[in-house]
Amino acid sequence: MNLLDQSVGWLARNIPGSTGVFRQYQLDFCCGGNRVLKDVLAERELDAAPVVARLLALQSEGSDERDWSLVPRNALVHHILTRYHDGHRRQLPELILMARRVEQVHRDNPDCPHGLALHLEVMAEELEDHMRKEELILFPMLQTHASPAQVNAPISVMRHEHDQHGEALQRLRGLAQDFRPPKGACNTWRALYTNLAQLQDDLMQHIHLENNILFADAQVS
Repeated sequence: MNLLDQSVGWLARNIPGSTGVFRQYQLDFCCGGNRVLKDVLAERELDAAPVVARLLALQSEGSDERDWSLVPRNALVHHILTRYHDGHRRQLPELILMARRVEQVHRDNPDCPHGLALHLEVMAEELEDHMRKEELILFPMLQTHASPAQVNAPISVMRHEHDQHGEALQRLRGLAQDFRPPKGACNTWRALYTNLAQLQDDLMQHIHLENNILFADAQVS
């Protein structure tokens, strides 16, 4: 099997640990998971050899990362709720406060991330609305093993909103200078960017688990 001809989403689902490789190379494995690996690498002008070598090593040696495709659906839903839904609700209010602080104190600094707090506020509002729809409508349907015909429409809506979250992450990364604080940045500024990078990783993993595992299984069960 040629890994370059497989979709990034399929690889993320079937090779535990591959999501870490994709994050290292900044490859979208959640919202853009339907694209084949060779096309994603070509677009980024990245050498395919080291990426494929890392993936083949994970295949042969295994990974400590849990294989969520083998976890029962109800357990996966519980994990998503406790690890990611609850986690985002803890992360975002603090990040908004930190961003406001940085923008206020360093407003005259040319590297100040103007607009970051507002963007995080919009992200928090949109993400909360999205998660509530999953919690109140889609997840209960999945936990009672509704048929693919019943869940296809709400899953399609959630996938579309995931794409919007992916676009929001791209803007976030731009506003926060790829999460690299400028020389001389204060501790709050550095902590803000560190935690924004964690939010990005968490949200990407969150979307991956839903798009590539939970939703994919529900639509073929």
